[in-house]
Parts: sequence; structure tokens; C-alpha cells
Amino acid sequence: MADQEGIENQQNADPDKKSKRGILTWLVPVLVVILCASAGFVMGRLFGTRGGARTASAAQQDGSLETKQNPSAEGDGKSWYYDMEPVVANLNEPGVSRYARVGLTLEMDNSVEQKDGTVFLKEKTPLLKHWLTLYLSNQTLEDIRGEKNLRHVQAQISDSFNQGLFPDGKTHIKRVLFKELSIQ
Repeated sequence: MADQEGIENQQNADPDKKSKRGILTWLVPVLVVILCASAGFVMGRLFGTRGGARTASAAQQDGSLETKQNPSAEGDGKSWYYDMEPVVANLNEPGVSRYARVGLTLEMDNSVEQKDGTVFLKEKTPLLKHWLTLYLSNQTLEDIRGEKNLRHVQAQISDSFNQGLFPDGKTHIKRVLFKELSIQ
């Protein structure tokens, strides 16, 4: 008799266990998918470059940065400079902890008024520093050693800053100058 009661209790308990297992087999994958999707969304927002370009484009459409339309003003060779604060980033060197400290000066075309351009660049400095930090952290010691490599880095930074800040295709940043470059 006791054996039959034990068997009946086990049979009555099994449907509950099966239903809990059924729920868990569906719940766990659904939670994993939701977690991965939200992590991908957050990472895209943090490291995406399109958001910065849209912000700069919107600022330009709002008229926060006006450029001169006089073509003779562009050809006179005058320019002005904007100093950025130094950026520190770890270099991509496996097994060794190396970092670079880079301070830049942007040589701006005179088609951008200095007063308006300075305000615009101060507003966009966090985006520029963020991009520069990500760019430098992807470089190795060999990528930034020597004049040829530094000129290549200057050109890449200049092109990226121009694309991000001025999506209309005009290059208002003539050159990127190294104000400070320290590697340890």
C-alpha cells in the first residue's frame, strides 16, 4: 500500500515538474535574446559614428555654423587655429601597457568665421575627443612611429573630423597639427 501511495504521489508531482521545465526551456532563450539585442543596441549607440555625423549635420542646418559664400575669401590663404585639449589613450599593444597623449591644433579655413567656428568646435569637442580616443586605441606603436606614419595619422584624423563635422563635403579643416605627442 505504501508503495502505491508513493507511486501516485510521484505521478501527481511529475506534471508540475514538466510544466516548470517547459516554461524554463522557453524562458531562458527568450531572456538571452532580449539581453543580447539590448546590449547590441547600447553598444551601437555608444560606439556608432553615424550619430555624431547626424548631430553635426543638424547643427549646421540650424545655422549654428555659417560659412562665407564669397569664393575670393577662400583663396586668400588666411586661416585660423583651434587648440584641442590633449587626449590620452592606451595603444593596441598586446602584453605591454603603452599609452599615447596627443594634443592637436586644427587649422581652419577662413570660409568659417573664427567666432562662430570656435563656438561650434567647443560644442563638438566631446565628439572629437571620443573619436580620437577610439582611433588612437586602435593604433599600434609601429602605426605612429616615424614621420611617414605620423603624416598618415594626421591625414586620417583630418579627413574623419571633416566628414563628421561638415557632412556637406566641404573641407573646412585644412590641417591637423600635433601640438603635443607623447608615447610611453
